[in-house]
Amino acid sequence: MSRNGLITGMGMRLTTTSTLSPFEQLGLHMYDILGDGGILKEVVRSGEGPPVPQNASVIMYYSGYLEYSSHPFESTAHLKYPPMMKLGRDVTLAGLELGLLTMKKGEFSRFLFDPQYAYGEMGCPPLIPAAATVLYEVQIVDYLDSGQVDEFISMSPEEQNSVPLSTLFEVINTLRSFGNRCFNQSRYGHAKDRYKQAVTLLRNKNEQSELETEKMNVALLPLYLNLSFTELRLESPQKALKYGKKALEIDSANTKALFRCGQAYYELGEYESAQDCLMAAQSKKPLDSNINNLLKKVALAFKDSLDKEKDMCLKMFSKLRSPVQT
Repeated sequence: MSRNGLITGMGMRLTTTSTLSPFEQLGLHMYDILGDGGILKEVVRSGEGPPVPQNASVIMYYSGYLEYSSHPFESTAHLKYPPMMKLGRDVTLAGLELGLLTMKKGEFSRFLFDPQYAYGEMGCPPLIPAAATVLYEVQIVDYLDSGQVDEFISMSPEEQNSVPLSTLFEVINTLRSFGNRCFNQSRYGHAKDRYKQAVTLLRNKNEQSELETEKMNVALLPLYLNLSFTELRLESPQKALKYGKKALEIDSANTKALFRCGQAYYELGEYESAQDCLMAAQSKKPLDSNINNLLKKVALAFKDSLDKEKDMCLKMFSKLRSPVQT
């Protein structure tokens, strides 16, 4: 069993004295999901929640095997963070896409795909021979229903402004979830793109009332905070400070915003400003270890910079007082 719990090399394990091939034996324990025998499925571990929707973006581990082969011809099982794959775009195998639509979050299943649902009569030389039936082992880690996002983004600005605010917020929440997933996988550039896309959609909305503006600010605040944190991870403290300040424009007492600004000022070497922000954050959360630890670092760096400045001034002053040699 691999690191991610995928059972590998099924074709080599299913030995028998009967006339059935390994894949034929495996198919006896599977069910036909379409009714034509082209896609057979076995649920090894059940998932939970609704099945993967059309046009979703799926995070999954998968491995593809040829019959009688113990090594996959393609696999993501070795990856710490599997990629997020868009149905209809990144998932191009017809059988795999149809199979995914039957799966739930956390599910691990095996599929046998006949050639018409896999690589066809021609195969895909040199890896896939002609008219090959293939086995796929798939584990769904998570998925996001990105169909609504795609539909919204394809609209004109006028059409976007005509949809209910609740629909816009659903799109924003999905984009933020995308960004959070990318951030947690250390794909900071992708996370930044998702957060900025969400901010742009919100800023393009024509506010019509104070209540709507307030709701928009509620949605913008976590996006600015996430952007500030992401820019820090991308080693762009100036941009991190910009987004931290935008968050403070919405909520001047927000502890996270004060902390992010403090971090950015610290990275920029502006220790006095960093100290001011962090002390304001500390007044809200006096026992927060992250704030207190950074405050100590800032205090030491501030003292060190003052000592260096003092030494430089003394050296300059001593040079001025030195007698001129003739």
